[in-house]
Amino acid sequence: MTNMRSDIRFLLGNEERRIENIDPQTTVLNYLRLDEHKCGTKEGCAEGDCGACTVVLGEVDETVPGAMRYRTVNACIQFVPTLDGKQLLTVEHLKSADGSLHPVQQAMVDTHGSQCGFCTPGFVMSLYKIWLDGGEDDRGAINDALAGNLCRCTGYGPIIEAARASGGAGINDVVEQSRRKDVADRLKGLVGEGGGLEITHPRGRYFAPRSSDKLAQILVTHPDAIILAGGTDVGLWVTKHLKRLDPIVYIGDVADLKSVEVRDGDVHIGAGATYSDAHGALGDIAADLGELVRRIGSRQIRNAGTLGGNIANGSPIGDTPPALIALGARLVLRMGDVRREIPLEDFFITYGKQDRAKGEFVEKIIVPKPAGSSQFRAWKISKRFDQDITAVLGAFAITLENGAVSDIRIAFGGMAGTPMRAKKCEAAIIGQPWTDETLNTARLALADDFKPMTDMRASGEYRMLVAQNLLTKLYIETTQPGVATRLVGKAVSHG
Repeated sequence: MTNMRSDIRFLLGNEERRIENIDPQTTVLNYLRLDEHKCGTKEGCAEGDCGACTVVLGEVDETVPGAMRYRTVNACIQFVPTLDGKQLLTVEHLKSADGSLHPVQQAMVDTHGSQCGFCTPGFVMSLYKIWLDGGEDDRGAINDALAGNLCRCTGYGPIIEAARASGGAGINDVVEQSRRKDVADRLKGLVGEGGGLEITHPRGRYFAPRSSDKLAQILVTHPDAIILAGGTDVGLWVTKHLKRLDPIVYIGDVADLKSVEVRDGDVHIGAGATYSDAHGALGDIAADLGELVRRIGSRQIRNAGTLGGNIANGSPIGDTPPALIALGARLVLRMGDVRREIPLEDFFITYGKQDRAKGEFVEKIIVPKPAGSSQFRAWKISKRFDQDITAVLGAFAITLENGAVSDIRIAFGGMAGTPMRAKKCEAAIIGQPWTDETLNTARLALADDFKPMTDMRASGEYRMLVAQNLLTKLYIETTQPGVATRLVGKAVSHG
């Protein structure tokens, strides 16, 4: 492809790196430890779960002149070419020229937040991101930032205190803002105005276009390519399944796929927008949708994973599809210059099969806001609250008029080979008074919609009972607003 570079350019701390002739599946973690000999970044799980490999990535914020955006990610499932045009910061880069500890490191010492020390560098980098954002005192916000870092010896109390004690850079810190402007200028000069990356290596090819038009062109030429977004799923194909991926087409540098826009009340989310990018807009659509996104993986995972990827991989336990189906979301698919728009529910055909042709890609998701008096609820059921795979996810959009159900859309994940609407259950409810009798009929109808499987997450019988009980929970929340139904999470208006 013309106007595409073959060398990966980024800043490692403040040092420039230009890398050629590297296996494009090399993880950032292995590169740091084996090539750069920076062994502070640890390997624990190799799947983005434990947080021992947490690093901070900085990118130029194109919306604010001279500004940078920083995020924590898991180095174990990020591939080295995705560093192009970014600044990579590890625990080694927190050391001052005079050898003194960074405030977050000193806070960990002062509060006795480290014991065996294996997980400590990952915790420190998550704390560093809090520091970069100006510090944090709210316990809930700190818990959320640290949920992707696991510790088995110290306990989280001292680490939470370290987060509070370390302070922050402050958005008005002149020295910090000057540093960020310098980094942004260096990154822009380093990358230039090229058309992205094209790497040819004996162990695989890698493309990273910067526009959706170039992306469409590459995928027409390479229709069997593996599309890589955040790597939160594809990265495990390499680290756990030891697969060779060739070619890889990375969409994380495609600027027009990363947009999140509100148009006429609908939210248009590019397939390359991360969960973190889309979180606020989705929470504005419905509080439960925002809370659902907050429970997807960890902060590191949400900073890398994308809504488009969650949909495109077609998992029957993907967290966002059932909620988006209940809301009536639509999908825009593109092949070359041809686009088509379909209801999201029609995208999932059967287990492992989606309505997407070779060379076609998900371009964006359109999520409508619930109309009028429609109420939305969504609940994820898993063995643990944070960072866990879903057993059952139920999503409901219901409209009540004069005590009767004038409309309802019900979708579940974990109940079939695909995310799926409960159409027989819906038919048993629509037009009926919203009463105990209707509820009981609808609970029985769920058994006609689904025959859930038994696996390591849950038995089929458990899944059916949970789905029926979520329907009951919907009934209680929409008819008895004084009854407490939630132990955790954001409060939801029962209007």
